[in-house]
Amino acid sequence: MKQFLFSLLLACLMTVSAVSANTASTPPAVGEKAPDFTLSTLQGKKVRLSEKTAKSTVVLVALRGYPGYQCPLCNIQVQDFIKNAQAFADAKAQVVLVYPGPPEKLDERAMEFLTNKTLPEHFELLLDPGYEFTNLYGLRWDAPKETAYPSTFLIDQKGVVFFSKVSKSHGGRTKASELLEVLMKK
Repeated sequence: MKQFLFSLLLACLMTVSAVSANTASTPPAVGEKAPDFTLSTLQGKKVRLSEKTAKSTVVLVALRGYPGYQCPLCNIQVQDFIKNAQAFADAKAQVVLVYPGPPEKLDERAMEFLTNKTLPEHFELLLDPGYEFTNLYGLRWDAPKETAYPSTFLIDQKGVVFFSKVSKSHGGRTKASELLEVLMKK
């Protein structure tokens, strides 16, 4: 019996340890290496962060995804980024938008989000089914009708974060002009 209880306790500790290893308690800070991840586009193309950063600076934007509706502030933010697409291209920055949510119908919700938007060539929308990225980056907004804290990171070609803004509310989004100002100084 003792051996059974010891084995059970050990199994529980290993499970907690494995879950903790995949979940960050805090988002990556300026000066820290951005955790690498691989997510898919709506077309099923796998995109790995480290492959993106090897080519250029990455603007990484965590959207709220689908918390029961299409977030109007996410829509405004993405439209602002699209409007400034040429400035991001001139700054040699790729824009990666992450759309988190439960796996069921996430692709349909993301397609709905893209209605009336044309993403420029250097923009990608990635799906985060089951919050893998969101948990890895410590951005899970674990409250009813919530998904992720809206967040923006600038990541250099070495994979290091040089700008970070995490909003713990629906507002407080990073504007394109704010990022472009930082990119022009780099």
